[in-house]
Order: sequence, then structure tokens, then C-alpha cells
Amino acid sequence: MKPKDQILARMYVALTLVGLAPLAVAAQMGRIVVTETDALRDKVRAQARSSVTIPAMRGAIRDRDGRGLATNTARYDLAVDPTVEGFRGQAGTFFDKLADLTDAPASRYRRRVRDRHSPQYVKLREELTPRQYEAIRGWDVPGVILTPEFGRRYNYGSTTAHVIGHVGSNGTGLAGLELAYDDTLTGTPGRRIVRRDRSGRIEAYVGGTVVQPERGDDLVLTIDLTRQAALENELRRGVRESGAEWGTAVAMDPSTGAILGMANVPTYNPNRPGRAPSGARRNRALTDRFEPGSTFKLVGAVAAIEQGLVSLDDSVETGDGWAVFHGYTMKDVQAHGTISFADVIAKSSNVGMAKTVDELDRGTYYQYARNMGFSQPTWIDLPGEVGGVLKRPPQWSATTQTSMAIGYEVSITPLQLITAYSALANGGLLKRPYVVAERRDVTGKTLWENEPETIRRAFREETADTLRSAFKRAVETGTGTNAQIDGLRVAGKTGTALQLADGEYSADETRASFVGFFPADAPEVALLVVLGAPDGGPHGGEVAAPVFRRVARRWAGTFPAVVDRMTPDPSPAPTAAPMEVRPSVDTLPSGRPDAMPDLTGLSTRRAVAWLRGRDIEPQLRGAGKVVRQRPRPGAPLPETRALLTAAQ
Repeated sequence: MKPKDQILARMYVALTLVGLAPLAVAAQMGRIVVTETDALRDKVRAQARSSVTIPAMRGAIRDRDGRGLATNTARYDLAVDPTVEGFRGQAGTFFDKLADLTDAPASRYRRRVRDRHSPQYVKLREELTPRQYEAIRGWDVPGVILTPEFGRRYNYGSTTAHVIGHVGSNGTGLAGLELAYDDTLTGTPGRRIVRRDRSGRIEAYVGGTVVQPERGDDLVLTIDLTRQAALENELRRGVRESGAEWGTAVAMDPSTGAILGMANVPTYNPNRPGRAPSGARRNRALTDRFEPGSTFKLVGAVAAIEQGLVSLDDSVETGDGWAVFHGYTMKDVQAHGTISFADVIAKSSNVGMAKTVDELDRGTYYQYARNMGFSQPTWIDLPGEVGGVLKRPPQWSATTQTSMAIGYEVSITPLQLITAYSALANGGLLKRPYVVAERRDVTGKTLWENEPETIRRAFREETADTLRSAFKRAVETGTGTNAQIDGLRVAGKTGTALQLADGEYSADETRASFVGFFPADAPEVALLVVLGAPDGGPHGGEVAAPVFRRVARRWAGTFPAVVDRMTPDPSPAPTAAPMEVRPSVDTLPSGRPDAMPDLTGLSTRRAVAWLRGRDIEPQLRGAGKVVRQRPRPGAPLPETRALLTAAQ
């Protein structure tokens, strides 16, 4: 065959094949249409279908009496599918009813349906109330789609804010119990099958599967709302009156570890958490470490008694109120001379406690501190807790043991401290604190109860029984007299610790605290109050103990067992009361006395003139007559400065 013919033959073959290709494609398409139409239609529908989440209602958080502290606000979104059979016939009446229900013109809803992007789905209204939701459901209009949306509401604002915490914009817990129990509270979301068009817009899918959500479980707390409000009010007052920068308070049932109250100042409103600074959202009872000062003397007292170094009646020589330990001078607020070990605790003698603890073996003293829960978390059911800082004996310096004896060179949290004093109150058992009493389902059925848990025996029951008398004496005649309550015996301890400022301890900035329990002989409540940086650096007995007293007074009547143990204040036979003599400018001592005179009752002008005449610069708060002074009357005269508080 000639080359020309070969080329033509090949061309004819190629053209024939090209001509047959469309016929083959058409034949295949015909086969698909005839034999696979239903299968492909199902695939298209499946690919167009999607699911949307139906949120579950979050469980509530309630106080011990069932009052709703954190609940839900239900809102509903309204949409319609105009293509559903029966909608067109009721549309006019539906739009008119909806306009009356929502105070919006019916023309707005008609226009939205007319100008819709998706043929089968148009959203008409957001955030309908439950009342509106029920009304629309009652109309029974075909094609109406109601989707729930839930918000979180904290019914009492800032009350219990640091315990409850708050949720984020998506309903997820971010702090407090909302975070710690997020899985329990969240529940199980449901889902609805929908159709999406080519642009991804949602269309209603009539007959699609709907899986209903399951509501989250409720939490019932150990905290009573009324007591908590009283605790917060008194702490706020204590911070304000003392000029402190912050305050924290924790109350515990010493026999179980149940938290009865927990408060912080400053605080925040969990309904609007973003408006508060981060410091106001911090739960200082769990997150802040501090050197406790004299409240830590409990550790040395327990160790000394159990190791047989001393009994409460043994004498301790404190001398002129100062002593040198390993090259470091330690001072008492005032000289006590020779006193019993019980008075070392009651009068809070630094010298006496340091002398006693210095005789203990290092490892023994360290082990007692660990046994009482310091350096380890308490494992409370709240997030964010930190452990304390307790150095091991090989890391101690020559002065560490005597410094620890008076609450320095050790850092603890307020929660650790109240847990240790609860052990003193209950007979030596270290309890795990908790705030959730039980979990309930939507019907109110109890699903789980928190059982009191003993972590360990911190010290012997006999030791606790012995020492309680010394801590009662601290309130009756010692540094904690401002915590006394008429008709109710209280045991407790004051604490004052200097704060570090620029690498040095500053006498002007302190952490003042009082921790105690009542009734002293059968404790129902252990309570700690800590105030940060009160004006003038006053002692815990002056600013924290009064807060304890006011809270205990308000709480006492809510405990039947406490009421039963309260005794009426015996009224002594009337006697001629001596006339109170207030100092005048003429009765104030001349020259420069060794002790600070009583300036209360004087006008601020006279008090300031007397102090400046002795090269003492007064810091004055208020105007009128002096109602409070620092140093107190009888204390050593200050070298350069004194604090006066005045009122009209």
C-alpha cells in the first residue's frame, strides 16, 4: 500500500473511533439512568445532608438548701420551611400572630420569606422567650422550626463567685466549679439532620432524624447562701475599715471537711467576668501562698507537746522580749518575762516558741509540718489550688527552724491553714475539704454523695484536747480578745507576718490573720480570716479577729448545736462604775516616755501636736477625735511614726 493510502486508512480509523466515543458515553449514561438512578439519588441526598448540634441544657448549681446559684436562661430561634405542605395556607394568620407576639410588623416576616436565599429555610427570629416558644408551638403550623439556645445566669451576682466560677461564651466552664465539674454539668448534646445547599446554607430536612439532648446533672453545695452572704459582707467591711488591699476568708466543718463558706475581696460578677481585672477573679484561698506568722505556731506546739519537751504548765523564760538565735535577733511585741507554755501560745511569744522549737530534732519538726498538710495540696474539688513551700531539712539554714517556729521561711495557702486548725478542732484528723455535697439528675434524684474523707491522723487526740485550752486562753486573755463572743466560747490564734518589699521585710506591710473555731468545746465551725496589707501594718488581733467575731455572731444562730451550747452572759451585780478619764493635753506625759500613752478621746490637733513635739510623725486618717491608735497604749513609744484614726 502506498504511503498515501496508509495515512488515509489510519485517519479513517481514528475518525471512526472518535465518532463512536460519544455514542459510548451516551450508552453509558443511558445505562446509569436506567439501572442506577435510585442509588445515585440516595448518594446525592446523603452528601447534601448534614447535622447540627442541639445544645443540652447545663445542670444547675444550688446551695445546700436547693437555691439556684447558677441556672440557665432558655432562648429559642425561630425558622420556617415555606415549602412544607400546609404552610402556605396558614402563612397569613401565622405572620399576624407572630407580629402580635413579638411586637414586630408582619410585613417584616413576609419580606424575609419572600427574599430568602434558601428555598427551604429562612430564620425569622432569634432569642424568643420560653413563653413565646410555648405559644408558637401551640399554633401547630407546618414547617415551623424551633431551636433552643441556652445562656448561663448567676442569680446572686458576686455571691459565691469564686466558688461557682463562670462559663465562656460557648457555655464551657472556665473557672471554679463550672470548670471542675464541666463534664457533669454539660450533659449530652442532641443533633438534627438538615440539608445544605451548594453554598453551604442550611435547609430544613423534613422527616430527618432528631436526637434529643440530655440535660446535665445538678450540683448541690455544702455552702448555705445566707451564711455565705454574711461572710462576704463582713469580710468586705473588714477590708474597708482596715484599709487592706485584699481579704480572704474560709469556713469549714472541722468534723467532715465540708466548706461552709469561702469569700474573697475584691470579687467579681460572673455574669460579666470580662469587666473585672484578673486579680478580682482569683480565689486567693487556693492560689495565694503567704508566710503565716504566728498562726503557724500550732505546728511547734503540737510537736513540743507530743515529743514530751514541754507541758502547758511548764515555765518558759522569754526575758525582756528579745533573744538571739544563731546570730539572728528575735523580738516579742512586748516583754513577758517568765511565762507558762500555755501563755507562750496565748500571748504569742516569738521568743518562747522559738526557744521551745529549737530543741526539737529538725526531721521531727519537719515531719509534723508535713503531717498537718503543709507543702501538699488539700485536694479540694476546685481548680487552681497550689501547694505550699516547705523546705526539706537539708536545705535549711541555721535560722530556718526558729524562723519557721514563728511562721517565716514557710509559705502556705489559707486553705491549708484552715485544714490544719480543723484538725485541732476535731481531735487531730486531717480532713479533705470539699464544696460539692451531692449530684442530682433532672428529676432531683441523688446520683452521688460526697463522703467525708480523712487524709491522715496529723497528731494524737490527747494532744488536741490538751492544746485547745491554750487556744481558748488566747481568745480569753491573750492576743485574740477581739474575737470574744458573749455566751459562746471561742478558741483561736492571731497571726501577723511582715511582707517582703524590695527584698526586705517591711513593718508597714503585713498580712494580718485570725483563725479559730466555735464552740471551743464541741466545734461546729472553723473559720480563717486573712487581710492583706492593712493600713499601718496592724496585728491580726486588731483587724482580722473582729471580722471573725462578727461572722461568728451572725452564723451562730443558724446552727442548732451552737445555739444549744450558748450561755446567757451573766450580768454582775450593779456597782458604781468609775468615771472614765480621758487624757487631756495637761495629763499627757511630758518629755519622752518609754511607753505610748492613750491618745483616744483627744482632738486630732492635740494628739498630733504631742507626737510632733517628740519627733514622731503621725499618719492621720479621718477628722475629729482619735478613736484608734497604733502603737497601742502601753506599747513602746515609736521612734519615728504613729498611726491615728479619728472620727467626728
